[in-house]
Amino acid sequence: MHLNGNTGSTGKASRYVAERSSTGSNAWKGAVVLSTFMLLLTGYSSRAQVTGGQYAFEFLRLSNSAHVSALGGITVANPDNDISFAQQNPAMMRPGMHNQLQLTYNNFYADIKIMNLQYGYYKPKLKTAFFFGVQYLNYGSIDQTDPISNKIGSFHAVDYALTLGASKSYLEHWRYGASIKYAHSVLGDYKASAIVADAGINYYDTSILLDIGIVAKNMGAMVKKYVPSNPTEPMPFDLQLGVSKRFKHLPLRLFTTIHHLYEWDIRYANPADLTGTNALGGSDTASDKGSHFTDKLFRHFIFGAELTLAKRLTVTVSYNNLQRRELAVSTQTGLAGFGLGLGLHLNKFDIHYGRTYYHIAGPYNEFSLTMSLNKLFGLGNFGEKHNWNTEYPDWE
Repeated sequence: MHLNGNTGSTGKASRYVAERSSTGSNAWKGAVVLSTFMLLLTGYSSRAQVTGGQYAFEFLRLSNSAHVSALGGITVANPDNDISFAQQNPAMMRPGMHNQLQLTYNNFYADIKIMNLQYGYYKPKLKTAFFFGVQYLNYGSIDQTDPISNKIGSFHAVDYALTLGASKSYLEHWRYGASIKYAHSVLGDYKASAIVADAGINYYDTSILLDIGIVAKNMGAMVKKYVPSNPTEPMPFDLQLGVSKRFKHLPLRLFTTIHHLYEWDIRYANPADLTGTNALGGSDTASDKGSHFTDKLFRHFIFGAELTLAKRLTVTVSYNNLQRRELAVSTQTGLAGFGLGLGLHLNKFDIHYGRTYYHIAGPYNEFSLTMSLNKLFGLGNFGEKHNWNTEYPDWE
């Protein structure tokens, strides 16, 4: 099952069976202008195609927390104190996330279990903020079939990725960061590994509460293939730009994220949309000669808003146009492409809930628990020596 570039058990199972068979048989305006220019520039050499199912390790595109899911699945420019944002853009790892630990559980479609862990630590002598992340997906038991769909057994599929990253400040408003990931996939007897990297820049102006970020994700290659004789499969690279703006006298932040900046045309031209029934009951196929400029442009955009109530509760809503265009059923669109979320901010814990609508088949729910370890317990003299209990400002 492929959902907007995210891989699921069905797609992996089919590849497993196929291989088994073969072997056995202003700033706002400026950002918009810049992003539009980049999209137009890359459009001349691009061709329309489906964004999902083209790459190995597609699970690396999945959201890594309930907060990120509520923001549309991607967020690369957000000054909130949330360690999960460092996985989205390593430049968003900041000293204020020192000793922050986050655990996320997601009961995904088809009984796929997804778990994420993120941890941050700031080293004042190096003036560097480090983070570590684990992404784990368990697809459970999958039926193994022969080429004519007879069940001949079962196998298990698991994906995971380990991430290590760091960021530093530059001048007053800038941060830059990078991370490296080791990704591993197990499909029964078949295994594959890859090493990829993310690199990002973040600009935040505290005087006007404006945040801009850009990140290149999943740059790398496979180091071990499922089948050694097969060609190396490409990684799910993406180039993303984000802008967020909070109002000074209103507890509201607006978000815009633009993805697939390296490829202009990500529109899927569905042949079914061009087929109709004629008066004799047969099928007629029409030709599509339209440019679809607006559709092609806005498939790159995710929009979101977050409202803070009484400093303890945040309400989030987002809209992912690509998800809606690709996954909504024409006869019943439902809420496909929309995301909702709630955040409860306590003294020692943050709790986030995300609800994402991919399809009318139903939404999925995600929960994240964030803990400030230095507020929960101390480490005595050892902790003092290593600044365990120290709290740092975000933009030191």
